[in-house]
Amino acid sequence: MRKISAIVFSLCLFTVFGMAQVPTSGNVYFGYSLNHGSTGLTDTGTLNGWEGSLEGRVFPHVGLVADVSQQYGSLYIPVFGESASERTSSYLFGPRVSFTVGKFRPFVHALIGAGHLHESAFDEGEHGEVAYADALGGGVDYHLIPHLSWRLQLDALQTNFHSSWQNNTRFTTGLAFKF
Repeated sequence: MRKISAIVFSLCLFTVFGMAQVPTSGNVYFGYSLNHGSTGLTDTGTLNGWEGSLEGRVFPHVGLVADVSQQYGSLYIPVFGESASERTSSYLFGPRVSFTVGKFRPFVHALIGAGHLHESAFDEGEHGEVAYADALGGGVDYHLIPHLSWRLQLDALQTNFHSSWQNNTRFTTGLAFKF
């Protein structure tokens, strides 16, 4: 846990130093999120929710991203023989590289941070856990009108709940507002 705390603290510190560059452009994104995977005790399933991010450009093709998402649903837990109400959250930070080609802006990013899991099974009560999380992925923004784009994004979201690694897939789509 100390290593994770040190990594998150260092990342936040580097983010603050990066923000000293005073980004003059960037974007704010909000959209629908679909997380397909497991939480460690559950069978593989699908959770629905939302994702939001803030990107500030520090170089012409490089930005720093703060990404928050939350997904909800029910997943089957074989150990208990019943379904549990699940809520997963992720709080991620990191660099994003992008460039513009006509109306398209493809991008890739590497984000690290923390994930939070809240499980509520009928007979077993509630369980909450915070663990390491990272997301490697990318997507594309399609320019609709000035300062407004439609985003499609796909990430390999990795978490470490219940002391085991989960490799999930997160898809998100929504609107990005450029500033």
